Amino acid sequence: MCVYIYYNLQKLIFFFGKKMKFGKEFAAQMVQEWRDAYMDYNSLKTVLKDIGRIRQRSVSTPVMAASTSKSSLKRKVSFYRAFSGLTSRHRSSPRKNEDEVILVHAVEQQEGADGHYQTMFLMSSDTGGEYELVFFRRLDDEFNKVLNFYKMKVQEVMDEANELTEQMDALIAVRINVDKPMVKSHFLGADLENLASNERNPGRQHMDLIQEIEMSAEGNLEEQNQNEIFENSGDNYRKGKGQKISIQGSRPTSLEILDHAQINNLTPETPVSTLKAILMSTNSATSFGKKELRKAEELMTQAFTEFYRKLQILKSYCFLNLLAFSKIMKKLASLPQITSRNASKTYMAMVDNSYLGSSDEITRLMERVEATFIKHFANGNHRKGMKILRPKARRERHRITFSLGFFSGCSLALVVATVVLIHARDLLKSHGRTQYMDNMFPLYSLFGFIVLHMLMYSANIYFWRRFRVNYSFIFGFKQGTELGYRQVFLLSSVLAVLALVGVISNLDMEMDERTRSFGALTELVPLGLLTVVVLIIFCPFNIIYRSSRFILIQSAFHCLCAPLYKVTLQDFFLADQLTSQVQAFRSLEFYVCYYGWGDFKIRSNKCQASGVYNSFYFVVAIVPYWMRFLQSLRRLIEEKDAMHGYNGLKYFSILVAVAMRTTHDLQKGMIWKIMAAVSSGVATIIATYWDIVVDWGLLRRDSKNPWLRDKLLVSNRSVYFAAMALNVVLRLAWMQSVLGFREAPFLHRQALIAIVACLEIIRRGIWNFFRLENEHLNNVGKYRAFKSVPLPFHHYNDEDRNI
Repeated sequence: MCVYIYYNLQKLIFFFGKKMKFGKEFAAQMVQEWRDAYMDYNSLKTVLKDIGRIRQRSVSTPVMAASTSKSSLKRKVSFYRAFSGLTSRHRSSPRKNEDEVILVHAVEQQEGADGHYQTMFLMSSDTGGEYELVFFRRLDDEFNKVLNFYKMKVQEVMDEANELTEQMDALIAVRINVDKPMVKSHFLGADLENLASNERNPGRQHMDLIQEIEMSAEGNLEEQNQNEIFENSGDNYRKGKGQKISIQGSRPTSLEILDHAQINNLTPETPVSTLKAILMSTNSATSFGKKELRKAEELMTQAFTEFYRKLQILKSYCFLNLLAFSKIMKKLASLPQITSRNASKTYMAMVDNSYLGSSDEITRLMERVEATFIKHFANGNHRKGMKILRPKARRERHRITFSLGFFSGCSLALVVATVVLIHARDLLKSHGRTQYMDNMFPLYSLFGFIVLHMLMYSANIYFWRRFRVNYSFIFGFKQGTELGYRQVFLLSSVLAVLALVGVISNLDMEMDERTRSFGALTELVPLGLLTVVVLIIFCPFNIIYRSSRFILIQSAFHCLCAPLYKVTLQDFFLADQLTSQVQAFRSLEFYVCYYGWGDFKIRSNKCQASGVYNSFYFVVAIVPYWMRFLQSLRRLIEEKDAMHGYNGLKYFSILVAVAMRTTHDLQKGMIWKIMAAVSSGVATIIATYWDIVVDWGLLRRDSKNPWLRDKLLVSNRSVYFAAMALNVVLRLAWMQSVLGFREAPFLHRQALIAIVACLEIIRRGIWNFFRLENEHLNNVGKYRAFKSVPLPFHHYNDEDRNI
């Protein structure tokens, strides 16, 4: 076992290209949601350092006043022994030989309680022995913690394997029912043995794989009798052309299993299905058809994939902790005056013989899952099946890094070129400045808002990864498909380059005498750029991160139909982002007005004078907050949690404030100004409190970290206080429209609106990091590292059916 551990450690070192300290490598390889269940390697290493310093002093300093300190030392040793339960019950020495340092034995607990291991340290009277006693006590605590957690998780996966076995029973019966309905009256010998059954049944020597209809690979077969043929000698049932069912188990099953199974509602949730469920009574009659079979197979594929991932993580958990115990005992053996002792060897022998080191249930279960999945979901194709079970992580490609550097450099160069162009031609003082700011600036500012939000999201991903926030699991991204910060940064850089090229080309065509007459052509540049962006987003081909674009479109559609879809985290997280892009939605509205009504032909817009435009100007501002309000109501109804109701009230107060402010912008007047100021002030206070206390989980008075929370991912606590202060300041930017800051010298009103919108996007980016940090820590507290996958079948007995 130890040789295996060190061999794998060397592979890890080779993979990272340089020798890393094990403590850092250990922390990097942890499942972050389970990090409290791993061995506390750093704490044990600290105790060993204390022991090492004492041993060094004892070697360099002669023995002095041993008799005066003997009584106090015995008192300390007695205290630690009583606390750790290491005191021997017998007065006679339990040593088998003089070289023994520790004795490790399992302690049986009461029925229903987990057993644990205790170490008896036999040389506590030596100098520094009390520290070694503390070390072994902590070592026992860590080992028992790891062992009990591992046993609990193994039991959970075994129970889930039993459930998957029942689901496979039903799935195979449905397959037979759909493909060959005429065999309902016959017993079909499919060995549907329990996936989890192993050494738990002493009479079973091995685990037979699930058997079902197999398609023969042979070519032209002789015509078979269409009636069913049972071959007792071969225990095979043949029917039709090339189909057989192996009968190897002692528990033959038939289609009668469908009489005790009901297929769950496999229809994807849609607005129509939700309305039907509300307005009409659902028909619970069991239906097994090809459509239901196809959907059931998809769900079972997802269930097996997620289950296999659990097994991989659990196996990694076992391996890393074994490696950690091996490393810490190696450090113990290397300390002065301890090398001759056999403590490390004795303890590691116990670890290897324990359930943690000797159990191979997970490995065997992984093998059975692989064989079952390949057989029943990959048509026996091993490569195809393992590709689904073990999706490859997204590889960082050099071309992405090169492209990122190229486009980011181009975008910076274009920013400088734009500033030089404006300064060289003195455009800020030209008579066409107002016309450009009223017509063209709102069109191009849309891309600025999007680029800034993407940059903030890229920074979020970078810091989430740096502080090991499992954002891909929280958002429910499929493994290997989530975008990294490089990919998001690259997309934002490309969009920035396109937008800046459009700005410069538009300015150049305006200033060039040869193209100034092409008025309509110059005005169409932003529209062409917007068209390109929309076409890329909705492109059906597998280019430019299609899976991520599909998730974005799907979540956006769920937000639009907020009360009619089940609310997931990625849906309401996207809706929160949209609440910070109100000005971007107003820019889109301006696109419709400017180009739809033909104002671009005369280089002047009359949108503000249109009642229709003003009405939509009002509606567009409140739609994002209305979506979040409806999402909160849906969660309140489903989860019965009052916090969702309070969250809905928060968004309703913001919605009222936005409505008052928008009305004030359109109609002016002191009454509207007072109402806008009051409603904005109330909404700002409520939203700020909710951000800091609920979303971020901070301002806990009794926390280990005063006025923060017990667990923090960022070690520098001043970062949290700075973030809270910055959130309050940026929230107050809301008030600019009601405080009279409309236009400053050399700063057009549209520019001021854009600056305030950018500040809100920056605030949202800061909020994103701490919001997901708090969500991640909640998952850590509950050891929640896997997503739940709905299963296609529900089993019941006759008593349940009669109820």
